[in-house]
Amino acid sequence: MMETDIPGFGRVELKYLVSDFTGTLSVDGKRLPGIREQLNKLAESLEVHILTADTFGTVQSELAGVDCVIHILSVPDQDFKKEEYVRKLGCETVIAIGNGNNDRRMLKIARIGIAVTEGEGCSVAALMNAEIHVRNACDGLNLILNPERLRATLRF
Repeated sequence: MMETDIPGFGRVELKYLVSDFTGTLSVDGKRLPGIREQLNKLAESLEVHILTADTFGTVQSELAGVDCVIHILSVPDQDFKKEEYVRKLGCETVIAIGNGNNDRRMLKIARIGIAVTEGEGCSVAALMNAEIHVRNACDGLNLILNPERLRATLRF
């Protein structure tokens, strides 16, 4: 568990990291450099869940050796499936990361939603439903690994 108080934002008690894979942790189905190490470091204090359509069919091989639970979602209604998954975990205990339209609902209901723009871009809907926007997943994961950065971004 990760806990912090953020002035103006409130107390944050996180148990889960829920992330998209395609376009978030990867570009064209290839895991971004440093992601494996960051996810394994986060897995020491959070349960890591990857929710993906697995567009390129690479999530299992690209995340081999990562301490996480992988869920491959079928179409249609992936946005609703991701939202329901986060609800079942408990919205207030989830920090979510994503970039696509199918991530917008989970970003909105998670305690903290992080929208990323990497080589595949970020949908406006994902961006509008997140509390934070970062250039890439590595930056987003670093916010979580360094809670003072998270506090500095969200305080008001």
